[in-house]
Amino acid sequence: MTANALLIFLLFNPLVVFALAAGTGQEFQITKITKNLISAPQFSYAGAQQYPTNQRDRWLEVEVEFAAGPRFTDELTFKYYILFNGNLLIGEVTQANISAGREKRSVMYVSPRALARFADNRPITTNSFQNIAVQITQQGAVKAEASLARAQPGWFTTMAQVSGFVLNKDQTPFAPLYWDRYEQIKNR
Repeated sequence: MTANALLIFLLFNPLVVFALAAGTGQEFQITKITKNLISAPQFSYAGAQQYPTNQRDRWLEVEVEFAAGPRFTDELTFKYYILFNGNLLIGEVTQANISAGREKRSVMYVSPRALARFADNRPITTNSFQNIAVQITQQGAVKAEASLARAQPGWFTTMAQVSGFVLNKDQTPFAPLYWDRYEQIKNR
């Protein structure tokens, strides 16, 4: 194998890239954080009164894309910090059974009523959020951290935190959707 062929093989083989990343001590890496304002899904069923959802109400969806180096990880805890109108909303979810690879995902939501509570009667847009940070922890140790907007690591540590408003997928109407897109949520 020539040196050029070996270089091309190493650059385009993701398993080799992950083995190299794991060798450098960086087992997990947050590659992308996205935020979207989305409407609740609409479902039809028979056997009871149906109540349509208000399609003008918007949920905040925060999706984190990450890479995992170890061949298999039992669980990782994702801690979400959402700075919205001067309030730091926090929540966490534990993802389980994570195999090595890129384009792994975790997601959390903030309900329309919680957004209205902290918006002070102002319209809510994607620009209403000053910053969002996510930490990946394993057995209490921080393995990776990233922010949506450029900021110092741990910018959220000195702020008053408000818990109970950032919900994991299983606590929302999005629970039955996209099972193969997100990592498994650990049962409590």
